[in-house]
Amino acid sequence: MNKNSSQLYGVKMRASLDGEHISGAERIVEKNRIEATLDALVKRAFSHERGEADSVNLKIERQENIIRINALKVVEEKASTVQEGWLVIENVLASSGINRIPEIRELFKETYSMRGAMLLDADTLERLEPDKERGVRATFMDSTPSPNAAIKDHFTEAIALASKVLSAPNIIAEICVSDDPDYTTGYIAANGIYHRINPLKEKGDKAGGRIFLYRGKREDAAETIRYLEKQCVIVTTSSRDCIKKDYYGEFSDALEKYNQAGLTRKIRIWKSEERCIANFSSNDYLNLASEPRIKEAAAKATLEYGAGTGASRLVTGTQPPHKLLEEHIARFKGTDDAIVYSTGYMANLGAISTLVGKGDFIVSDELNHASIVDGARLSRAEICIYPHRDMQSLERILSTLPRSGNVLVVSDGVFSMDGDILDLPRFIELCEKYNTLSYVDEAHSIGVVGNTGHGLKEFFSCRAPDIQMGTLSKALGSAGGYIAGRKELVEYLRQKSRPFIFNTAPSAANMASADMALTILENEPDKVKSLKAKISLFVNALGLEENKALGQSAIIPILIGDERKALEISHSLEEQGFLVPAIRYPSVAKGSARLRAAINLSLDDEILKRAAEAIKEALKL
Repeated sequence: MNKNSSQLYGVKMRASLDGEHISGAERIVEKNRIEATLDALVKRAFSHERGEADSVNLKIERQENIIRINALKVVEEKASTVQEGWLVIENVLASSGINRIPEIRELFKETYSMRGAMLLDADTLERLEPDKERGVRATFMDSTPSPNAAIKDHFTEAIALASKVLSAPNIIAEICVSDDPDYTTGYIAANGIYHRINPLKEKGDKAGGRIFLYRGKREDAAETIRYLEKQCVIVTTSSRDCIKKDYYGEFSDALEKYNQAGLTRKIRIWKSEERCIANFSSNDYLNLASEPRIKEAAAKATLEYGAGTGASRLVTGTQPPHKLLEEHIARFKGTDDAIVYSTGYMANLGAISTLVGKGDFIVSDELNHASIVDGARLSRAEICIYPHRDMQSLERILSTLPRSGNVLVVSDGVFSMDGDILDLPRFIELCEKYNTLSYVDEAHSIGVVGNTGHGLKEFFSCRAPDIQMGTLSKALGSAGGYIAGRKELVEYLRQKSRPFIFNTAPSAANMASADMALTILENEPDKVKSLKAKISLFVNALGLEENKALGQSAIIPILIGDERKALEISHSLEEQGFLVPAIRYPSVAKGSARLRAAINLSLDDEILKRAAEAIKEALKL
């Protein structure tokens, strides 16, 4: 230790609610940082998990005698249960010759109602604090660099406190559990090491406290208390520098938990000899990905323009096939213009985050695709979620939104995990009534829904939404995504949409193959009729014909519930030659795992019948 006189000030905050302490913090700062620190601590007092403070006390004291010490070394201790966490404490204390662990743990419960810590003789378990209700408070400490005062940084603040406590005369250990109900991590500090333990209590438990373990003469306890409560200490080594995190161990632990829950996903690499497996997992609904004319169009474009584009669309990436496809999409969708992105995910991400921003509103179906969810989050608009396909709830939300700010109402056209479809006429009616932009993702409806595969507008014989999103990677058998709409909308996206501006353009092969797929879809509507016949055959064979929602799209969900059971059934079906994937969390809610059968033209009628029978038998078991 070394002493250093400095022009520093201790700034303390204590916040209470209904007379009960809920938050406290302190910083040691230069004079010119006092005002900013006070502002940050006041904000913190009014944003605690346990409620908004009704009383905040602030105190500023000049500090002259300052001791600087190094932070304790940090060790991350693994524990799968609270009991295992306390076993770590028992082992650490045993190494210091302290063996009365059950008694110490029982005494620890008495600290829950104390403002400070219990000062406990490590050998006799005599309580040494003068005020048994208040306890001993360790104050006047901070770390350097000092963390953001407005943010509750449990770890950094705990390191500073524990480092000071262990530097106090005659203190040999500290045990601490936070009283924050959302923070289950605690620690024991002893022998120069901060043992970080999670969990030391169950989530939601408001109980917390601390014990300082003392070993020395009883008459020397007064100096220990003075040091803890009055001595100004700055921990000079950043807590981030002194901890050696096992990142890969954390990844491994998380993967093991995922596996135990039946949520692990595996990447499947198709081999030529496996093509005999009946594939119910593909979104290539019209079997166009392997269509000779489309493969020829892709090959020709590659030979003429190369395998890649080399840059973004606005730099040098746009080639003739890109423009031809956008014009074709606009004609197909009946809009002024269209813009193509490298993927459907990027189309949703780019359009939604561009069209609305801070101060605006997004109203979104609770089961919308992840790309819609992520685009909404990136936009920084306020997000309002309505129950799945519930138009009454949608109207209730729209009727209560403030007049300020733009409003974007967004929904999947066909919902990718349930196969049901949006009530487009009512959706558009509400958007018009409340003067909002309507946005529909038709990734799973183009090539499937409507007599000729033109999507929901054709299916309902109604007007189109303002913004029509779709993909090139499903029924069109290529890769990419698009937004179609009025020319002002599309040009705005070209100028403002970051995933369009900064992303390398999709290849000419993708553009040319999608263009050919659109031509085939327009010229050969019987493909759509054949697909619908196969969907109807499969639904009837499953015995689900009474559910009118099934059969409107090519997605047939078979609800299982339990994640592991869904996985077992999927594996059983694969052994019989049917690839029907198990869809689990996070694609669907926990406890709602299902088989997801995607019907496509590669499946002949006999395979569809046999697969339906195999699924029914598996469900019986």
